[in-house]
Amino acid sequence: MNGHSPIGVFDSGLGGLSVARELRALVPAEDILYYADGAYCPYGVRPEGEIERRSLAIAGWLVGRGAKAMVVACNTASSVALDAVRERFGAGCPIVGVEPAVRPAVAVTRTGRVAVLATPRTATGARLARLVAHHAGAVRVTTVAAPGLVDLIETGETDGEAVRALLAPLLLPLVAVGVDTLVLGCTHYPFVAKAIRSLIGPGVAIMDSGAAVARRTRDVLAIQGRLRPAMGGGGLSVVTSGDADRFGRIASRLLGMPVAARHVPVGDEAESLRGVGRADDAVVLAGGA
Repeated sequence: MNGHSPIGVFDSGLGGLSVARELRALVPAEDILYYADGAYCPYGVRPEGEIERRSLAIAGWLVGRGAKAMVVACNTASSVALDAVRERFGAGCPIVGVEPAVRPAVAVTRTGRVAVLATPRTATGARLARLVAHHAGAVRVTTVAAPGLVDLIETGETDGEAVRALLAPLLLPLVAVGVDTLVLGCTHYPFVAKAIRSLIGPGVAIMDSGAAVARRTRDVLAIQGRLRPAMGGGGLSVVTSGDADRFGRIASRLLGMPVAARHVPVGDEAESLRGVGRADDAVVLAGGA
């Protein structure tokens, strides 16, 4: 592991690409190794034990590939498994998680009404509850779960009628009661920001944590002397436990650049492929699952 090693980033699917996009803009010289757990996406409806096992398996795979820092670019995985990932791998690899931008939202609201749009698991998780309790003060923070939204984004649907039909009954009541700041509590959701804006209008601020996570990752690497000094030239390598061709097509459209993905199973999924002709693609690391 050195300054030329990649930054590891993982999510249940496409969402963490919104964070990878911010990283590429902020530290363009860095290589990014991105793992999308498409075979288990979305995490937001899965049991906590399963989310933790998958997060540990993927983190282990990234560390095994020399990641010099790691971003858990999934609000659900950060809510459920960040502590476990840090405990197992944090000694040799700094781990940066994501959390809903509640603190900055509370700082900018004019009406004293903030809402957090999140996956069902994040919306009901203890980490978000602690975040709100710590920062809300006199501001009223409403948490809204959006079941099914990640599934739509994973199909590449980001601004169509289906997305607006799902979002309208969740967002319009918030505007009606004076919410003026909306926090996107899932890394998938910046990809539907245009649809959200069309529903809530220009008077509601939309906040996500992607840029802050990128800055934190850069700062951690700078402190450790592991930032690449060059101004550009870094690459994005993408692997997934799901359908690589499909992921690459949709990722290319979301990022506005060619993305080629490779199928690489880890953990339980990789173990199940042993002896059936696909062992070359399977990677199982100690402590992974």
